[in-house]
Amino acid sequence: QVQLVESGGGLVQAGGSLRLSCAASGRTFTNYRTAWFRQAPGKEREFVAAIRWTGGGTDYADSMKGRATISRDNAKNTVYLQMNSLKPEDTAVYYCAARYGFGLRSRLDDYDYWGQGTQVTVSS
Repeated sequence: QVQLVESGGGLVQAGGSLRLSCAASGRTFTNYRTAWFRQAPGKEREFVAAIRWTGGGTDYADSMKGRATISRDNAKNTVYLQMNSLKPEDTAVYYCAARYGFGLRSRLDDYDYWGQGTQVTVSS
């Protein structure tokens, strides 16, 4: 079992930045691919970014390309999501997800473990 705990959310003005963190426990994080998803009120959960367990490859939703950077520190069992130039439409609960295995995946059912989410609110 892997437990994921997100942190770093909050209220920020449009154009601002936030760095989200996802701390994993229960098993070593190595060999687990990870991703960030988000869910806005009344909308389905959607893919934001993913990273290979090696950290050597990343993928981003079109809406986040150029504004977000996903990274990981396997020694700290932590994945990060740096978001810049935030927009009000980025307001959502952000979730960290993980699954044992390789590759980059962007579908919800590609991940087994989920955190409880952290709220990001961007004011205009």
